[in-house]
Amino acid sequence: MQIREILTLKSADIHSIAPTDSVASAVDRLVGLGVGSLVVLKNGEMVGLLTERDVVKGMLKQGCDLKDAEVSTIMETEPVVASADDSVDYARDVMTKSHIGHLPILEGDKLFGIISFHDVAKASLKEAKFENNLLKRYIKHWPE
Repeated sequence: MQIREILTLKSADIHSIAPTDSVASAVDRLVGLGVGSLVVLKNGEMVGLLTERDVVKGMLKQGCDLKDAEVSTIMETEPVVASADDSVDYARDVMTKSHIGHLPILEGDKLFGIISFHDVAKASLKEAKFENNLLKRYIKHWPE
């Protein structure tokens, strides 16, 4: 299964924020949308990724008062990315090894979408269930 297939099942919305926006507005947006990450866009181009984890790390690094700090001071400027044509197995592997929960997906140089580890887990379970059902059907009709 390819990452592209996961993205077809998800909303096409890409939640974003500008690097000059305040961390307070980013937190408000994360909570309001019920998401764990925001793509940081400047002039329509991805310049980083901001996750809940980045906010917590920023609190440790800069102190708990981040409300006036800019997103650019705590965002990940070189996030791990994948291609829409990469496999779900690749996404699961790179997310696990990199200890990340959100993976921006590119098609060429353009941002195509973003997937979460939850999306990857759901797709992996769906694929395993499908294969399991095929094997059960094959065994049930095994020639004697």
